[in-house]
Amino acid sequence: MTPRERSAVTKATERPTRQPSMADVARTAGVSAQTVSRALRDSPNVNPETRKRVLAAVERLGYRFNNAARVLSSGRSHTIGLVLLQSGGYYSRSAVTAGVEAAAGEAGYAVSIATIARLDTGLMERSLSKLADQGVDGIVIAVPLISVTQKMEDITRDIPTVTLDGSRTASARVLGIDQKEAGRLATQHLLDLGHRQVWHVAGPDEWIEARQRRQGWQECLAGAGISAPPPLEGDWSPDSGYRQGQVLAMIPDVTAVFAASDEMAFGVIRALRERGRSVPDDVSIVSVDDIELAAYCAPPLTTVRQDFYRSGEAAVALLLREDGAESEESLVTATLSVRASTAPPRAS
Repeated sequence: MTPRERSAVTKATERPTRQPSMADVARTAGVSAQTVSRALRDSPNVNPETRKRVLAAVERLGYRFNNAARVLSSGRSHTIGLVLLQSGGYYSRSAVTAGVEAAAGEAGYAVSIATIARLDTGLMERSLSKLADQGVDGIVIAVPLISVTQKMEDITRDIPTVTLDGSRTASARVLGIDQKEAGRLATQHLLDLGHRQVWHVAGPDEWIEARQRRQGWQECLAGAGISAPPPLEGDWSPDSGYRQGQVLAMIPDVTAVFAASDEMAFGVIRALRERGRSVPDDVSIVSVDDIELAAYCAPPLTTVRQDFYRSGEAAVALLLREDGAESEESLVTATLSVRASTAPPRAS
């Protein structure tokens, strides 16, 4: 052996050996990494023979559990995962987070937050996988995706999950107000005041809540024998409400508007006033959410109440309740806070 060859051999033997990963275990056992994760957590959804192969591969490779793997193995991290959307509804997002953190803290749990930039199933899968790899004991999903993938189903089947009016999976428990009833209640209030038509500033179509509130509005009008006008779509922001309010201000017959969120209603009111339309003398406005600013709007806003902070608290309580059945649905009855933004239409 030449000196150069001896030097190469020496360097090769000195080079640190890479520690086997969960992916290596999966390849050796002939299963997916997700199955390895389930097997190490003693999930009941793993076949005993499959679990035996995974443990044999762990032993053969000398796989060392990192901290997350040890948590997965024991099934206890005393951490709850929370998935949030970065955009849409700053006040609601902050209140839900505060409620989850308060309730989790009282129960002795930390909270690990994963946010997604936009409504996208790939981003949702990655956030859920991140929380699963951390070994969270439960997950609260406050993201309104309509489409659910098989990977999302797999993760929420293995980890107790509660959704807040958001993504529905087969195993997740659902908590929130009846959004269709919220739309119906808001619309019926305006009809009861004597308005003969109700226009709607809707939320984004990809949001479950927006679709259900729009459905409640349409069904309420249909029940009264009224053909619904085309909805005007916003993005939950005051700016989008302002833009649609400018459109509504140019339609002389508009006397009543149902906005799908308080923040959009603020924008609608400003646009109407700038065009010389008074609220509620010329146009009545009702919305959904009842955030703290709603009572201090000018005029104070009539709105269907959602208590986001208490929803966050209730989600944690439901998550930690040991006797809760899978796929349980807990819908809170919608309530209307009547204030000065709604009134009977002016006499012709």
